[in-house]
Formats: sequence, C-alpha cells, structure tokens
Amino acid sequence: MGDLEKAARKAQEFRQREREILDAALALFLEQGEDRVTVEMIADRVGIGKGTIYKHFETKNEIYLLLMIRYEEDLAELFRQIAPSPDKEQLAREYFRFRIGDPRRYQLFDRLEHKVIKDQAVPELVEKLHAIRAANLDNLTGVIESRIREGALEDVPASYHIAAAWALAHGAVGLMESPFYRKFIDDKEDFIDFLISIGIRMGNKGQRGR
Repeated sequence: MGDLEKAARKAQEFRQREREILDAALALFLEQGEDRVTVEMIADRVGIGKGTIYKHFETKNEIYLLLMIRYEEDLAELFRQIAPSPDKEQLAREYFRFRIGDPRRYQLFDRLEHKVIKDQAVPELVEKLHAIRAANLDNLTGVIESRIREGALEDVPASYHIAAAWALAHGAVGLMESPFYRKFIDDKEDFIDFLISIGIRMGNKGQRGR
C-alpha cells in the first residue's frame, strides 16, 4: 500500500470515527439530556478512550454545533431531493414531517442553540450553521414566492409564510413532548398527519377573508 493510499485510508477512518462520536453523543443527549452527558460517557459509548474524543473535538460546544450543522444539512439534502418533484405541496409536507417527526431531536437542537449563542462558542461553526440555514430559507422563500405568483398562497411577504410554518412546527413539537399530550392524543401518527395537512393548507389564498 502506497503512502497516498495509506493517508487516504487514515483520513477515511478519522472521518468514520468522528461520525461514530457524533452519533453516540446525539443518542446520549436524547436519552439523558445534554447537561448530564460527559465526554467520558461518549467515549465509553463508542468504545474509545477519552483522549481520542479530544483528537476530534475540543469541547462539547463543538459537538453541539456539528450536530446542529448536520441537522440543517439533512434538511438541505431533503430540499435538493424534492426540487425536481412536480408535486408543489411536497416541500411543505416534507418540511413539516422533518421538523415535527422527531420532536425530541428538534427540542434538543433548540436548547443547544441557546447554549452555544449564550457562550459565544466556536464562532466559525456558528457562522457555518447560520449560512446553511440561510440557504435553506432562501430555498423556502423561492418556493413560496413562486406559489404566490401562481395565486395559490396569500400575497404577503414570504417571511410571513415561513414564520407561520415555524410557529406551527415549534408549537407542535412542544405539544407532542408534553405529558398532557401523551394522555390526550391516542393516535399520535394520525395526529401528526393531521398537523401536516393543516401546515400544507396554511396561508392558502383567501384564508384571510379579503
């Protein structure tokens, strides 16, 4: 095996180990809460030494941000997959399903963002996160403006439609994670489908009665 091949293999193994660490960290954060999880716990879950974690990540804040970046990149990939579809409601449908389909993960990342912004942690990663999110918002804006021109949606700023969608998703996540909801709603999958159907129709032309 040549030196270049060895270097490429080593780099691939490094990236794979990084993915394993992030996957283990996410699972532990969801199971136990991010404040209770230590670097030692993450290392134990992966089956490596604590020192190996620090070869990949300097702080937990870096792990937090990389997980959030991966979440937004997953949404960006979803948009790329949907873009060629002739179904004009598919983006809205899949956006809501992405946001509310895993409410615990949504709430985790919402908490983590408050933490890293408060700590002013790893500004270059915060900048990357915001750049990916801005690109996702641009994609949403383009779709919404197109549907406004077609007369399908109310002719208001695209930001109104995006903020309304965010409010519905955010409220839905809070509801689904509440103890009351768990007792009140029997068929949770059907309820999610119902919420998504509301989200798709939200903002349709004529809903404001004008």
